[in-house]
Amino acid sequence: MTHKRSLTLLFFLLLLSDLTYARVITNRSSSSSASDLLSDGVHDDFSRPSSVLGFNPFLGSDETCEQTFGFMPCTTTAFGNLFLLLVYGYLMFLAATYLSSGSELLLEILGPGIIGGLFLPTLGALPDAMLILVSGLSGDTATAQSQVSVGMGLLSGSTVMLITVIWGTCVVVGKCDMQNSITADGKDTKRFNLTGSGVCTDIWTSYAARIMAISIIPFLVVQLPQAAVHSTSGKHLVVLIALIISVTMLISYCLYQVFQPWIQSRRLAYAKHKHIISGILKQLNEREPLGRFLTDEGTANEVALRRLFDVIDLDKDGFLSASELRALIVGIRFEEINFDQDDAADKVMKDFDKSGDDRIEFSEFMGGVKKWLEEAKRYKASSPDHFHEQTKREHDLLGGSQSDEIVEGVENPKWTSFKAVLLLLLGTVIAAVFADPLVDAVDNFSAATSIPSFFISFIALPIATNSSEAVSAIIFASRKNLRSASLTFSELYGAVTMNNVLCLSVFLGLVYVRGLTWDFSSEVLVIVIVCLLMGAFSSFRTTFPLWTSIVAFSLYPFSLALVYVLDYVFGWS
Repeated sequence: MTHKRSLTLLFFLLLLSDLTYARVITNRSSSSSASDLLSDGVHDDFSRPSSVLGFNPFLGSDETCEQTFGFMPCTTTAFGNLFLLLVYGYLMFLAATYLSSGSELLLEILGPGIIGGLFLPTLGALPDAMLILVSGLSGDTATAQSQVSVGMGLLSGSTVMLITVIWGTCVVVGKCDMQNSITADGKDTKRFNLTGSGVCTDIWTSYAARIMAISIIPFLVVQLPQAAVHSTSGKHLVVLIALIISVTMLISYCLYQVFQPWIQSRRLAYAKHKHIISGILKQLNEREPLGRFLTDEGTANEVALRRLFDVIDLDKDGFLSASELRALIVGIRFEEINFDQDDAADKVMKDFDKSGDDRIEFSEFMGGVKKWLEEAKRYKASSPDHFHEQTKREHDLLGGSQSDEIVEGVENPKWTSFKAVLLLLLGTVIAAVFADPLVDAVDNFSAATSIPSFFISFIALPIATNSSEAVSAIIFASRKNLRSASLTFSELYGAVTMNNVLCLSVFLGLVYVRGLTWDFSSEVLVIVIVCLLMGAFSSFRTTFPLWTSIVAFSLYPFSLALVYVLDYVFGWS
């Protein structure tokens, strides 16, 4: 129903936008008299070539405009181009919405891996990449050099908006009560306490932030040599090197996304194993009648461990079997996580059984306990109970709670697949068709209002191309738990990374192929500053109090002001 309403609105917007390009006033023949014609209210001079009626009578222009593809509506007035910006911007919003919806359906059917790692990130950046591409393809080199600032404005605007305005909004919407740097899922009683409320994410989100910070390398490669290299051929070579690095990083990032589920599952399995071992140590330490198995110096107490070994050894054969280990694990009752008890017993057996005979001697039991006591020391745990709490925390930070959830199957996969493909095709077609008219509208609006096209594309275009992604992230963050917060911020970091590698690759390709001049020092500086600050800020912490949103929000106006000062005060570009 939502898609039907969107298509209906799309149809009416197209009808309205066609009114923007008014009728043509043809020249009258020399044999006609002025009295034969009715005044059109514009002028009475019929001796010049055909003119175009302005959409706004107050801001009309005598200049003609060129229709995109020969039939798309156009206008030379400020108000008319503002209307076209809204229409084409909404169409790009629809394209982004359809691509996002189709991607989610496809992910439900095919799961992560190649689809989630390679296909979906590319589709998410498609509207931006499309707009950047058409901004440098149209017209001759001079026209492309003029319009390519729209692409750079979109690239920097999307990056800055995602990790400042949208990032900060997600913190505000997803905040929960915090205590000891840990949030209470679903509990928000402290309201707008700057230090007492906030969000927590898993460790994989921190890794995504680090990758985002690393993704600015191509910007540095193309920008830093500009001051030292003065020849045109030298600058052209620098652009080519940056393009190669950007494409290489794009491929590397996609491969990482493809294999990330496998890496994550391996690390999570190891974290779960450590939590089970810490639970065993905790359980053994709580058996008061058997004596403490830790001496005052923190080393293993051989006498106490011998008594513990004898208690676990139910058949008194002098060895611990897999069934006896399973009985011990079942008795511990790990209520906070779900795991296969037989698999856990097998892993504990492998950890202790150094001889490989599927049974644990006392010497092997002693060696295993000492090994895990050393592991607890590395965690700076003061006791087995403390070690158990820390391993539980690590398990949660790796997304253990979300991996334990049951994933429901997709109903009617054939219809869902068809719907997904249809949405993806529709979104791609809309983005491809209306990207060029939107860039022309930005350029024409800039000419009519004397507002630099960079600022229009920096502020307006990201709202159109990223609004669907932004709304989805905010809604997901409002669920107020660690899992939703982790996915939300990972998605934002991933979107910025794709901007920095995929969209930049497209942009660098345009500059290299068309022989354009790289003159975007201030824009690059803004991207580098924001990505480095937010990347460093998010890479080494998993807890974000509410005050961090103020930092993020303040970076957006700072970015705009910095570009203005560098370009129009210091004349960088």
